[in-house]
Amino acid sequence: MRTAALPSTGFHPGELAVQHRAGVAPLARRLEGMLEPGGISGGMAAFLAGQRFAVLTGRDPGGSLWSSALLADPGFLRADASGNTLHLGAVPRPGDPLAQIPAGQEIGVLIIDLARRRRIRVNGYLSATSRSGLEVAVEQAYGNCPQYIFPPAAADGRRSEARTEYPGPLLAPAHQAWVTRTQTMFLGTTHPTRGLDSSHRGGPPGFIHLQGERLWWPDFPGNNMFNSIGNITVDPAAALLFVDFSTGATLQMTGTAEPDWPPTPQPGVPDSTERGVWFSPHTIVEAP
Repeated sequence: MRTAALPSTGFHPGELAVQHRAGVAPLARRLEGMLEPGGISGGMAAFLAGQRFAVLTGRDPGGSLWSSALLADPGFLRADASGNTLHLGAVPRPGDPLAQIPAGQEIGVLIIDLARRRRIRVNGYLSATSRSGLEVAVEQAYGNCPQYIFPPAAADGRRSEARTEYPGPLLAPAHQAWVTRTQTMFLGTTHPTRGLDSSHRGGPPGFIHLQGERLWWPDFPGNNMFNSIGNITVDPAAALLFVDFSTGATLQMTGTAEPDWPPTPQPGVPDSTERGVWFSPHTIVEAP
């Protein structure tokens, strides 16, 4: 059953609170029109047609939030003539937490070209699923700036032989090595009335720090919209996805996140860093 009231326009209170605290509310208001309900434009559709990779954020049958990788040949992403429906000719692979994603829920999709440093976010409603694809009723579609997008690293993670699930907070040494040397991460967040969102986080290797079982990363300056950190200000549920682009291995986490403002001092992080984010994993899934 559909629950969200996504046609609401403008920034929600969580985003507004972060913008005001950061002192960028006037700058953010100039971009508020990007969040108006709308479909996929012709230029966006042309970009989507050439892509091979997307990130899907949704809820598994038990209601947990996950972000999953979709990889297929160019052409697997297709908007209809109206721009109001996005067809994804791929599904999460077997063993992925979203392999059996149920229709009838709000989802977020990020389509990103790491080499060309371009990304588009699509938020909407998962109206249909099949063994070979997904159909999304588009409610928002907008581009993001190219900041902090790095070309795929030759080896961002480790090789896996089989899917392994680690219930409870459990960051194995291999996971710690993976996340602390990555320069690309994907973040899924949610809001009770605005639905789900998929976003990208990037930085130099080592931009993610560990403290016990928790992950920390700086909230670098961006477009001042604060969609993700605005969401977790209201709802702490979050999901992380790491991809080894040389092997296709993935590391997924579901858990909770919270803003860290002013940020906890971290080794190598400049004192001028204004904000950070803490993430506590609840379940970790690693797949080849």
